[in-house]
Amino acid sequence: MSATVHLEAIARQGGDAAFPFSVPAIRTLKQLALDGPVTFFVGENGSGKSTLLEGIAAAARLPAVGSAEVQQDNTLEAQRRLGNALRLSWAKRTTRGFFLRAEDLFGFAKRLARLRAELILEKLEAAQQYNASGRSDGALGLKLGPLHASIAEMEKRYGAELDANSHGESFLKLFQSRFVPGGLYLLDEPEAPLSPQSQLALLAMIGDMVSQDAQFIIATHSPLLLAFPNAQIYTFDRLPVQAVAYEDLDHVRITRDFLNAPHRYLNQILQKGPGPEQRGQVKG
Repeated sequence: MSATVHLEAIARQGGDAAFPFSVPAIRTLKQLALDGPVTFFVGENGSGKSTLLEGIAAAARLPAVGSAEVQQDNTLEAQRRLGNALRLSWAKRTTRGFFLRAEDLFGFAKRLARLRAELILEKLEAAQQYNASGRSDGALGLKLGPLHASIAEMEKRYGAELDANSHGESFLKLFQSRFVPGGLYLLDEPEAPLSPQSQLALLAMIGDMVSQDAQFIIATHSPLLLAFPNAQIYTFDRLPVQAVAYEDLDHVRITRDFLNAPHRYLNQILQKGPGPEQRGQVKG
């Protein structure tokens, strides 16, 4: 398997006391080395893993799969400030790839639908104008050719209606159509709409793309995704952010222990309540 790394390291230089620099993981961040083609960010909600991923997307100026690009998205203003404070060290700068937040897929589907509708409307208006002016069929064909091609290419990549599929199916279809060799892919909790079987399908896609010089940085809670062979894992639950082995992750330990004794886990949780001191500490 190829081990191409495009983005080798991330360093923070500067920042202020406001969000997102007030997040402990961001405030204490100096540098993260990206030593392999697959890196995972893991941590509790609010730990800063998604915030850093968004900052990297802003700094790398990757296209976004969403309703707006990173540079225009009003919800990412703070993350753009973080991006301005990040220094990215490239082994091989790539312009391929994209940034995806799980919750943005619906917005991306609407964006595609709007673009498709605009192209169809442009076709109709062009046909009316050319017919009204008595232009030849050949001239009309030259005008409509690029529009036909754009619509056909969009439907080939995404289908006529991306949002007609289930959320999980749409995700996998999107990945199948947008993953290309040599890209850098920043994925924020891509497991959210995916069943366990679909997560395994995503793992297979990631493995295939890694063999074609792609690089992935993924923020996730999924023990399935985190099991990708030889992946680098950074935990945001320790300060400063640090590398951790798969077997040492709370996500993995708690999931494994629960599956080994679900009734015992549930009995203790339901009897004592899900206080933080009980989580993941079911006694033998």
